[in-house]
Formats: sequence, structure tokens, C-alpha cells
Amino acid sequence: MSGGWNTIESDAGVFTYLVENLGVKNVQFEEMISLDSDYLRQLAPVYGVIFLFKYPIGQPPPDDPLQAVDGTFDHSATENLFFANQVIQNACATQAILSVLLNRPDLSIGHDLEEFREFTQAFPSDLRGEALSNSELIRTVHNTFSRSSPFVDESTRAATADDDVYHFIAYTCLQGTLYELDGLQLAPISHGACDDATFADAIIPVLQRRIGRYPANEIRFNLLAMIQDPRVRAQEIGDVETLEREEARREAWLWENELRRHNFVGFVHEVLKGVVAEKVKDGMVEEWIEEAREKGKKRLEERRKGQKGEEDAEMEL
Repeated sequence: MSGGWNTIESDAGVFTYLVENLGVKNVQFEEMISLDSDYLRQLAPVYGVIFLFKYPIGQPPPDDPLQAVDGTFDHSATENLFFANQVIQNACATQAILSVLLNRPDLSIGHDLEEFREFTQAFPSDLRGEALSNSELIRTVHNTFSRSSPFVDESTRAATADDDVYHFIAYTCLQGTLYELDGLQLAPISHGACDDATFADAIIPVLQRRIGRYPANEIRFNLLAMIQDPRVRAQEIGDVETLEREEARREAWLWENELRRHNFVGFVHEVLKGVVAEKVKDGMVEEWIEEAREKGKKRLEERRKGQKGEEDAEMEL
């Protein structure tokens, strides 16, 4: 927990119900398992993408901090679009999502977000970030999707190169330009001309270049597309099969989100207490302990045999 904001997962079900609980209508998230422009086009209309990556801690700063590593800072764009600096930890997922939602006039974002957008319209980017982090509604909805854990460390410290720190950013087409919206940057980053029809072709090279800056063995990335709820189109054309499939997905997401809210440590503890009590009642504690020891020894012997077999194979090679 940091300043009242908890960490949430990069998950299609989490993000879909998060925006729905904020009052947004007819929006869904779809996980991209590959950087495939053809697949992204099939999901149209696509309003933007949310990209999760490991933040490069410990790397030397760029030679010119006023120049973007890829693309060009567009400082004047903040006058015509919603861009907020990130001023608090753990809020970057929701901030990235809002960076798309609050910049799409074609979306129905609900009364509360409309009011927030109007309230912050004249603010500079740092004050927009402050307003977002202090929004009771947005923070409360965000936190309902965090995992319940009794072992959360609420202390804060500076991250080191040994820490795995992750960050969310957004990409979307606005006013004929492909923008990267990252609250840790100075301003929106322009990646050239783009519209909704060319978004799928324009975004893939940008993501490939970003991923290419990491070692080849780094695979900890996640990409979620913000799309129109597929049930809208299915209802329009009478596609019963798609409707049933999407309704089943929604039910599964609801169940998974409910599980995230529960802390099962107490439940597991009570189950173990019950099992032990039954063993004590039946006078089988010693037998139970001995059986566990034998199984442990057997697993250890099998592990040693496996290691010896690998060593012998290496010697033969």
C-alpha cells in the first residue's frame, strides 16, 4: 500500500470491471498474447492499449533528459488532451486506463469521470496528477481490485537495481497523432501520424522498439487492448454464440475478482487445525508424522538420483 493505493494486476477481467465500476459503458479489455497487427485489427474498434513492463531501475539517465528516447515530446498537446503526471506509487495502472478513457470523446465514461475531466481541464499536468491521486471515488474503485494479503509491507523505500518494479503506460490515437501517455514523462510523446484505422499498424513497431531495448531473455511484458464490448456488436447482428461466450467470460471474471478480494490464510489455518484435531482424536499423530518423514526421504532420494543422472549424461557428452 502506498498513500492509500494498492497494487492491482494487469488482467483483462480486472480492468474491464474496474472501468465498469467507474461508470464507463460498453468497454472491455482483451489480452494481446503477441504483437500482431492483424489480430489487433480484428478487435476493432480499439480505443488504445495499456502496456506493462519492468521499469529500468539503476540504468544511467539519458544524455538529454529533455528528449524522448523514442518519439518526440509534445508539450503543447497537454492543452488539448488529458495528461497527468504520476505523483503516487501503485496508481499507474488506473492512471494509464484513464489516460485513454478521458481522451476519447466517442466513449460513454459516466457522470463521475465526466465531472473529473471538466474539473481538471485547466490544470497543469502535475496538478491533474494530484487531483487523480486524491480522488476518493477513483482510489476506492481501484483498491477493490487489489489482492487481499495479510503480509503486505506498507513501508516505503527507494527501489534498487535488484528490485522488480513494473509500470503501466497507455498508447492511443488523438487528434491524428499516436501518443504515448506515461505519467513519469515530461509530456505526451508523439509517435507520428495515426488514426483509428491505422492504429494497429502504427502501434506494433513502437512496442517492438521499446521491447527491443531490453535483453533478449526479458519476457515480463503484458499488453491489453481497450476495445468495444463485443456484446454490443453481437446484439446488433444477433450473434447468439458470441453473446453466450462473452457472458460466460464475464461470469468467470466476476468469480476471479471476488476471489482476489478474499484472504484465505485464516481459512487454510482453520482447515489445518481441523485436520490435526482429527488425527489427535484418532491417535494417529505419530503415524502421520512418520508417514510424512518417509515421503520426504523418498522425494529427496528421487531428487538426488535425478541430479546424478544429469551429471552422468553430461560426462558422456
